[in-house]
Amino acid sequence: MRITVLHGDITQRRVDAVVNAANASLLGGGGVDGALHRAAGPELLAACRELRTTGLPHGLQTGAAVATPAFGLPARWVIHTVGPNRHAGQTNRALLVSCFSESLRLADSLGAQDVAFPAVGGGAYGWSAMHVAQAALDAVTGFRVSHPASGLELVEFVLHTAEMEAVFRDVLGPLR
Repeated sequence: MRITVLHGDITQRRVDAVVNAANASLLGGGGVDGALHRAAGPELLAACRELRTTGLPHGLQTGAAVATPAFGLPARWVIHTVGPNRHAGQTNRALLVSCFSESLRLADSLGAQDVAFPAVGGGAYGWSAMHVAQAALDAVTGFRVSHPASGLELVEFVLHTAEMEAVFRDVLGPLR
């Protein structure tokens, strides 16, 4: 599995799956969540509403992941995950790692060969770039060990700021 780090717009990535740093409601929001919803079109919101009425009436739990079609995005799927909100007192690092781990597991189970991640938890939810990059490193390392026959060939970290990109490059450097 190759790991890449780049500065860019995750809504433009031509990969099998893009990961959405969603909120628990799955009904859109700001940051990456809002950008993905806008780029995917209203069908993404409709699919998320369907998830809420059929299997997730209370929303998506922190650290969990669920997939929808990607609709207007150049990807096949959107994998939604909810990071812990540090500003709201959710400081359990294991939940942050779980966002990355569960998204990797779900991407693999969907048959994805490549997946693009944002800095889950690193925006409005208040986790530092270093904490997010370390969580991503732990998740990727753990996934490689626990899923040696995975079909995932490429994991991209698509960062919105040059600062976040630099931290991810430093932390994930040994994996690349």
